Amino acid sequence: MNETEILKRYWGFDSFRPLQDEIIRSVLDGNDTLALMPTGGGKSLCFQVPALVKDGICIVVSPLVALMKDQVENLKGRGINAVAIYAGMGKREIDILLDNCIYGKIKFLYLSPERLLSDLVRERISYMDVNLIAVDEAHCVSQWGYDFRPPYLLISALREVVPEAPVLALTATATAYVREDIVVKLAFKDPKIFVQSFARSNLSYVVAADEDKHRKLLSIAANVKGSGLVYVRNRRETSEIALFLQRNGIAADFYHAGVERETRFKRQQEWKQGKIRIMVATNAFGMGIDKADVRFVVHMDLPESLEAYYQEAGRAGRDGKRAYGVLLANRSDQMALKARYSDSFPSIEEIKKVYHNLGNYFQLAYGAGEGLNLNFDLADYCKRFGIGVMKAMSALKFLEREGYLTLSENVFLPSRLLFLVSHEDVYRFQIENAGYDRLLKTILRAYGGTFEQYAKIQEADLARKVAVSFNEVVKQLNFLQEQGLLSYLPQTDQPQLQFVRPRTDLMHLDIDVKYVKLRKKILTDQIDAVLTYTGSAICRSKQLLAYFDEPDAEKCGVCDVCLAEKKAEEPDLILDKIDFEIITLLQSEAYELQDLVPALKSGTEPEKLSRIGELLDAGKIKTDGKNYYL
Repeated sequence: MNETEILKRYWGFDSFRPLQDEIIRSVLDGNDTLALMPTGGGKSLCFQVPALVKDGICIVVSPLVALMKDQVENLKGRGINAVAIYAGMGKREIDILLDNCIYGKIKFLYLSPERLLSDLVRERISYMDVNLIAVDEAHCVSQWGYDFRPPYLLISALREVVPEAPVLALTATATAYVREDIVVKLAFKDPKIFVQSFARSNLSYVVAADEDKHRKLLSIAANVKGSGLVYVRNRRETSEIALFLQRNGIAADFYHAGVERETRFKRQQEWKQGKIRIMVATNAFGMGIDKADVRFVVHMDLPESLEAYYQEAGRAGRDGKRAYGVLLANRSDQMALKARYSDSFPSIEEIKKVYHNLGNYFQLAYGAGEGLNLNFDLADYCKRFGIGVMKAMSALKFLEREGYLTLSENVFLPSRLLFLVSHEDVYRFQIENAGYDRLLKTILRAYGGTFEQYAKIQEADLARKVAVSFNEVVKQLNFLQEQGLLSYLPQTDQPQLQFVRPRTDLMHLDIDVKYVKLRKKILTDQIDAVLTYTGSAICRSKQLLAYFDEPDAEKCGVCDVCLAEKKAEEPDLILDKIDFEIITLLQSEAYELQDLVPALKSGTEPEKLSRIGELLDAGKIKTDGKNYYL
C-alpha cells in the first residue's frame, strides 16, 4: 500500500495536513529529515505512515514515557503491532520484547533515550530490519535547546548500528541554533529540512500585569466560553487554584505527577470529555493529549523559556477557532524569575555534593552500583539533604551528561509476571506444594502467555479470586520467585534512576566546568527572552516568530499589544472618516447645518460639529451663514 492508502486504512483520513505529505515523501526517499511542526500539527503520522509503507521495523526515540505508552496503545488499537522499552523494566522483560522485534511482526519499537546506553539493546537492534529511526522531541539533542537531555547524544551511536536507516527528527520548537545543532548531533547526511510557520493566526496572545491574578483568572473564565487549561509552577498551587475556581462555581480540578495514577487518568478523561471545564496543572500535563477545543491556556507564572511557553500556550485552539494564550506576569514576577533561576543553578561543588549524597541515599559502596536501576523519590531526597528541587534536577542533568547516571520521568509500571520454568515443572510444583496450588491455577486461568512473555497482573484481583488478603498474594508471589518458579515485578510509580558507572569518589568525579558555564549562559539568555517578551510593547506574535527565526512576520492584530494600538488609533480614524464624508457630501451640493450633521454616518454629534468647525477655521469648507459648501 502507498502512504495515502495507509492513511485511509488505519486513520480514516483521505488526505494529509500541510507539510505532512512532503515530509513523508522525503523519508520514503531515504533522506535524513528534520521536521518542525507546531504542537498539534500531526507529527507522529510523519513517521508512522512511512514505517508502515516500508518493510521492517521503525525505532522511535522519545523522552516522554507516558506519550510512548499512549502511542503504543493507540497503534495497537488500530491493529498495528508496537512495543515500548523504558527505564524500570527488568532485563529478562526487555530481552523478550527485543526478541519479538527481531523474530516477530512488530512494526514500532519505542525506546526512551536512556535505553540506548544498554549494550544489550544496541546489539539486538543490529539484528533488526530497521526501516527508519524517528527522533521525537528532537530539540532535546541540542545543548542550545531549552530542554537538553544528555542521553539523546547517544542516538548518533544508534546510527552506527543501523547505518542504512534514515533518521526523521521531529520537534515543535527550535531556533536556528537548535536546528543546526540537531543536524550535527544526529550526524545527518544531506539533510532535508521542513519548517511549518510558527504563526497561529487564531491564537490571541495576551500578557496581563494584574496584581490580583485570581481575580483576573475569574474574569477570563467568565468572558471566554469553553474549556481551559491553567499552568502553575508547583504542585501546591494546582490544588489551591482548582479549589478557588470550584468555590466560585467553576467545574475545575488539578493534575500533577504526584497524584495517584488512576485519579490522574480519570481527571484527564473528564477534562477531555468536558465534565471538568478547567484543568489546573504543572507542565507534566498536556504532552500528547489530543483535545482540539481548548479555548484558553493561562500561565499563572512566568515560564522558564519562550520555547516552553509556545508549546504550552499552543495547546489552545487546535481546532482553528479563536483561542487565547494568557500570561499573567506582574512586575514582582519578572524580578523573581531571574533570581529564582540564578539561585537554582548549581555550582561545581554542589553538583559533586548531589552525587555524593546519592551514594549515601541508596547506601552504595564506592565501586558498586553499575547498571543498578532504582526507584527515586526526588522530593524525599531533597528533603533529607536540604537542597532545592530545581537545583537538584539541574545537578542530575550535569551528572547525566558526564555519563555517571540517568534519570527518567515518573514511570507507572504495572505488576508483571513471567514463568521461568515449563508447564510440567509448574504442575509438579503444584502437586508437591498444595498451599500454592490455588494461586497458581488462578494465574494460569486469568493470564495468558505467561510462559512466553511478562503478563500484567493485578494482585487485588488475584486476592479476591483466591480469597486471601492482598498482602498474602504478594507474600506468595515473592516466595515463588525465591524458588525460581517465576519472575515477579511489583508495580511502581516512581522516577527511575540508573547508575551507569560504579559509584566514584569525589576525587575522581570529573565535571566539565566550561559546559556548566555554557548552560548558565543559555539559561540566562532564555530568561532574558521571556522578560523581553513580557515587557515589550511589540506584537506578541511578531516577537515569538522573530525568536523562532521568522523576522518578517506581519502584526497579528489580535494580541493585547495590537488591540491596544487599534484602540489608541480609533479616535483619529473616526475624525478622518468624518472629514472624508463632509468633503464628499459638499462636493455635490451645499448643505444647511441641520441637514449636514444627520447625513454624516461616522462619529457622535459633538464629534461631527467639532470637525465642521475645525474644517471651517482651516478654510477647507466655507459658509454664507446658512449653507455650507466647498
